[in-house]
Parts: sequence; C-alpha cells; structure tokens
Amino acid sequence: MNTRWLMRMARWAQNPPSWGRVKFVFAIIGICVALYTAERIWGWPDALTPDPVTHRGLKP
Repeated sequence: MNTRWLMRMARWAQNPPSWGRVKFVFAIIGICVALYTAERIWGWPDALTPDPVTHRGLKP
C-alpha cells in the first residue's frame, strides 16, 4: 500500500466525513447496484449496441 493512502486514511480517521456525504456515497453505490441488477435481469438493449464497422467504414 502506498504511503499516500496511509496518510489519507489517517486523516479520514481524525476528521471523518459528514453524515450527508456518507449518505450521498451510499446513494451513488445503490444506484449503481440497481442499474447493474436491472441490466442483468432484462439485458442490454439492442438499440444501444454499436454496429461493427470495418476500417474503411463499410459494414461487413
């Protein structure tokens, strides 16, 4: 582990983040988990999948 990360962890232990920031981070993680779960259940839409293109710009 890098010394910089150890110093950052020590600073966080002395001055922990506010409860609002902790809730914000957990909300972002929750949104990511919800999106991942929805993608695993219903799959990726075909409209968002790019079409393969060759180097000349022609479809194969």
